[in-house]
Amino acid sequence: MTVPDGSADEHWVDPEIVRPYVVTRGRTMPAHGKFDLISMALAIGPPPGPDAGLDPEHLRILQICREPKSVAEIAAHLDLPAGTIRVLLGDLFDRELVSAQEPRSEVDMHDMKMYRAVLDGLRSL
Repeated sequence: MTVPDGSADEHWVDPEIVRPYVVTRGRTMPAHGKFDLISMALAIGPPPGPDAGLDPEHLRILQICREPKSVAEIAAHLDLPAGTIRVLLGDLFDRELVSAQEPRSEVDMHDMKMYRAVLDGLRSL
């Protein structure tokens, strides 16, 4: 593409779009698992070796998830969209390198004790 000054414009692709696309190899959904923003991921087992065939982003997720982290927290740490993190977590889940805990269903949200505890906490502020 030629710009008004006659030089070629080499920056016609937004890196904010290309990086997630490349990291996920064009995939937009994980192969398995739903991974809501508040789903918790935890690395399980020993860290994989350098011959495991994992990308740097996968390895960084495993480092971050030595303690349980939500999809939103992982996305913030890696500065990647949550959708990209979902795909990468799906890869790690398929390899049995992370466990995932989905958020509780709404049925559990009808517990009056929980609502009272929240109200008491808000009142104490």
